[in-house]
Amino acid sequence: MFKKRIVVLAASAMIVLTACGGGGASPSAGATTGGATTAPSEAASPSAAAECKVGISWNNFQQPRWAATDKPAMFAAIEGGGGTVVGDPDANQDNQRQLTDVDTLISQGAQVLILLGQDKQAILPAVQKAKDNGIPVIAYDRLIDDPDVLYITFDNIGVGKAEAEAILAKVPTGNYVLVKGDPGDANASTFLPLGWDQAGLKDKIASGDIKIVGPAEGAYTNGWDTATAQKNVEAIIDRAVQDNVKIDAFLAENDSTALGVVRALEAKNYGFPPVSGQDGDPANLNNLALGKQYVDVWKNSNELGKAAGQAALQLCAGTAMGEVTVDVDASVAPLAGNTATDFVTPGPDGKPDTGDEITVKSIILQPTPLLAEDLDKVTTGWYATKEDICKGVQPTDPGGPDCQ
Repeated sequence: MFKKRIVVLAASAMIVLTACGGGGASPSAGATTGGATTAPSEAASPSAAAECKVGISWNNFQQPRWAATDKPAMFAAIEGGGGTVVGDPDANQDNQRQLTDVDTLISQGAQVLILLGQDKQAILPAVQKAKDNGIPVIAYDRLIDDPDVLYITFDNIGVGKAEAEAILAKVPTGNYVLVKGDPGDANASTFLPLGWDQAGLKDKIASGDIKIVGPAEGAYTNGWDTATAQKNVEAIIDRAVQDNVKIDAFLAENDSTALGVVRALEAKNYGFPPVSGQDGDPANLNNLALGKQYVDVWKNSNELGKAAGQAALQLCAGTAMGEVTVDVDASVAPLAGNTATDFVTPGPDGKPDTGDEITVKSIILQPTPLLAEDLDKVTTGWYATKEDICKGVQPTDPGGPDCQ
């Protein structure tokens, strides 16, 4: 059975600015409240917080976590602290539509913007327009290369490192397939691969212990789309079979691409070599329990959404970006502390140490890697229920003991 040990997964914050009150009706029925918060600097004032209008731009809702966890936690933190959300449109993975969405949010009176950018370069005109209007910008979970944004995310290099460490420990030598996400997202092109290399992948490729099947740099997946990942992996499997090459492991950057890998393996009756992923999506946690996915790096995005909501209210109240402080659960608390610190980005070319790096203020939460025996860590605060995780799981499956 799932152990009774409780990991606190507060879905949102209650009062962020201790002197504030009020709030509007939430358009997000799934939002809940919980957890204490830390008051920001003296720049905050009750009237500023109560009047705070926040605009949120999502790049897509195709990945289930955004609507299931990030959004309700963000709304609850903002409204619990006395602010309002003037809009939170979904750009449906369209760069031009996202620019238009941001224009609309500004025209609706947004005093701070939370942007989940579809592309870190394409979003820059929207950031500049916000800056021209004196509107602070939070880059949410995806980097925006601008020194004037506040970057709130998980440690994505750490996520990649955790993925690769687990797969390399399971399969220290052999043939790997690298399945990457959207090329316009710095997480896919830079941070996660840096984590893979820190775990030892680059060295093992150089030594010959690991050989890459398919594109040497990895197969990118536009929009992190599951169907696209499945199509790409099926083609790689077909070529490997034709060349009489056995695939021993898959490094997939996130859960939607990992789901595409598993579907391709099922379609080709290939069995289930170890597969990585991240996000803690219900279908992937179920695959973890079934033995179809080996590791899932869980990012408690309830806490990420809460942190962004807290930060938005403080920026509205005049707190400097470098003084923004969040109060999140200790299990995800930033190693550098809960106040924003400097983060050096790889720069526009996406490559570190090439002279075009940019320093941004950042709040970087910590992820939690999960193997099948760790599923008890995901308890009642997560949107994947025990029923979701244990669907079809037999006692002999990797997750069987925890699902009984």
